[in-house]
Amino acid sequence: MKRTLGRSGIEVSALGVGCWAIGGPFWQGAQPLGWGEVDDEESVRALRRALELGVTFFDTADVYGTGHSERILGRAFAGHRDEVVIATKWGNTFDETTRQLTGSDATPGYLRTAVEGSLRRLGTDRIDLYQLHLNDLPVPAALALVDTLEELVAAGKIRAYGWSTDFADRASAIAGAGAHVAAIQHAMSVLEDSPDVLDVVEKHELASINRGPLAMGLLTGKYTRSSTLGPDDVRGIAPEWLSFFRDGRPAPRWLDRVAAVRDALTSDGRTLAQGALGWLWARSDRTIPIPGCRTVAQVEENAAALAKGPLSPDAAATVTSLLTHPS
Repeated sequence: MKRTLGRSGIEVSALGVGCWAIGGPFWQGAQPLGWGEVDDEESVRALRRALELGVTFFDTADVYGTGHSERILGRAFAGHRDEVVIATKWGNTFDETTRQLTGSDATPGYLRTAVEGSLRRLGTDRIDLYQLHLNDLPVPAALALVDTLEELVAAGKIRAYGWSTDFADRASAIAGAGAHVAAIQHAMSVLEDSPDVLDVVEKHELASINRGPLAMGLLTGKYTRSSTLGPDDVRGIAPEWLSFFRDGRPAPRWLDRVAAVRDALTSDGRTLAQGALGWLWARSDRTIPIPGCRTVAQVEENAAALAKGPLSPDAAATVTSLLTHPS
């Protein structure tokens, strides 16, 4: 299964790998923003295994692990750069020494500084997809960046760009603003559909990059009411915007919704995670889910969903009905 990143002509696998977790711990003050400690050697093995299994799209951000995720990605694909499509993001400021997020900067000047930092950490001469990482930035401030982004395309430093935003008005504003806009990244999963942003993506022939396609782990079936997350995990001390976990545990209302659709998602022999990815592919032919990973086993399970493809129309409709009209 393949997808094209909007009108860019850049072809990718229909499944990507999200590289937030492999960045390891980082914080904003006392608030954890990473997914806990990671094994860098396992991360490198997992990324390389994904490529072996046909996954070619890898999405990270400069702030993940305050630069560490980009460095791991660069290390994993050194010597294989032309085989992968790399997306990263900018807009947050951070201190690599203390692993602290320090603020944000949406100026054209910082954009030029940030792209050079990402190129250096990734060990590459170009970024395939460069995404604004400030979800709720006012539209005028985002549009003020387009000329600089187009200059970076002309200079060969980036190939295409987009915005990581969950707001349809912002997605719509950027969609028609520049010749090399290719994608909108937004939260989307079985538990959290995104019809308004998806409508914008389809209208403007962009790619829909699905952040959180497994609901931060809830759609893997790994978590129960008794599960607890550590204090260095963003899910363990969940910020307000993260509704799937509360007080270090999965939120019961979301676990109930997972239970409601489990049979429908797994009815044709898929695992729960594979069913959740299949639902996204059935939702639109522009979707590119980017489940995260920390182990080879996770990559292997997710990549196996490619061979199974989209859920059947009947199965997808059943899932939607169960969530719309819970018993």
